[in-house]
Amino acid sequence: MRHQPIDPQLFSKNRERLINSLPINCLAILNANDLMPSNADGTLPYHPNSDLFYLSGIEQEESILVIQPGAEKPRDRAHLFLRKPNPKLTLWEGYKLSKADARTVSSIYYVHWIDDFAQVFAKLARIQKGAFFLNDNEHQRAENPVETRDQRFRNSLRNRYTKRRFLRLAPHLHTLRFNKDNREITLIKQAVNITANTFKDILTTIKPGVMEYEIEAEWARAFIRKRCKFAYGPIIASGKNACILHYLQNDQPCKKGDLLLMDVGACYANYNADLTRTIPVNGKFSPRQKQVYQAVLRVLRKSISGATAGKEIKQWNTEAHEMMNEELVDLKLISLKDLKKQKPNQPACRKYFMHGLGHSLGLDVHDVSIGQTHLNEGAVFTVEPGIYIPEEGLGIRLEDNIVISGDQPINLMTEAPLEPNEIEERMNP
Repeated sequence: MRHQPIDPQLFSKNRERLINSLPINCLAILNANDLMPSNADGTLPYHPNSDLFYLSGIEQEESILVIQPGAEKPRDRAHLFLRKPNPKLTLWEGYKLSKADARTVSSIYYVHWIDDFAQVFAKLARIQKGAFFLNDNEHQRAENPVETRDQRFRNSLRNRYTKRRFLRLAPHLHTLRFNKDNREITLIKQAVNITANTFKDILTTIKPGVMEYEIEAEWARAFIRKRCKFAYGPIIASGKNACILHYLQNDQPCKKGDLLLMDVGACYANYNADLTRTIPVNGKFSPRQKQVYQAVLRVLRKSISGATAGKEIKQWNTEAHEMMNEELVDLKLISLKDLKKQKPNQPACRKYFMHGLGHSLGLDVHDVSIGQTHLNEGAVFTVEPGIYIPEEGLGIRLEDNIVISGDQPINLMTEAPLEPNEIEERMNP
């Protein structure tokens, strides 16, 4: 692992919270993500299963975690299964966790080799005769076109245990993961700080003629040097490209007079940051660019202030739409007549602000939040209003990351320059 060791009590506490939410006589089983093929004999970079990591800190392929809430002794309530190291595996793939190292990382007492899984699991299933809680990717945006290890395991288990009940583990995990432990917030803050400080450095490298991919390379260099990787495919969008919400080509020149939208985040210890800033390529906003920028900035700041604990997420979005409507009228992009004709579920601002105001952030960039309807204390959210005017070749989005905390959220992204004057000063030292 590239990141510094994480306090294993985080994972121990997460398991305890899950155990307290489950029936006593059940078993809960989670599998690692697959190592995905690319072409020929190649594989894509491996990324650990977020739920398995949340409960164990384990990032190694083919791992399995079994939770048995009904065990009398706390140390008996978790069993971890790993690939057994051997000389051939070490030669070709390098270091794999020993049992002792896995115990240190996860604070799980019972660590087994994966070869013993069938025997140990059969014994646990004889003792715990209740339902099997099985995990799956139930993110609201997930399409799941490829069958996962969790899904293959479920199908295999159904054939073997035909009289057992099979229940969903995801709703329990989504509820737990939505509200972050202070140690999780510390890790997110580390990813955020690395992202914000890199942005400061990037500002001095932007000049007319630089290629979008050259800017991407500067982000990559900084992240790798700081034990990070990209949290998601970076968006480095100059000029009209900024009006493409998920622009990923990053292959065009940055031209004088254009704006550059950068939507980039670092991933540290599997926890993610998500920053967006929009800057002038030549270091100076035009009057129109600054006018639109300030409109987005006002919505950002008011939306952050309005992100109070207990507020309905739907209401939070509605308030942003109302603010954006006012800004767009002032910008002469929509009219009062447009406001009168708008429908409740299709506000007039949608023509120029077509995406959501923000999303939960954590082990996944679009973190799990099924069923969560309110801004809960301790939840981490992005706030990212934007205005996109294709006919002007102008797209501006600004994004900060906040922790919901009482009546005043904590902005984690304060180190990333935001005021247009500060951006111009840093680009023209």
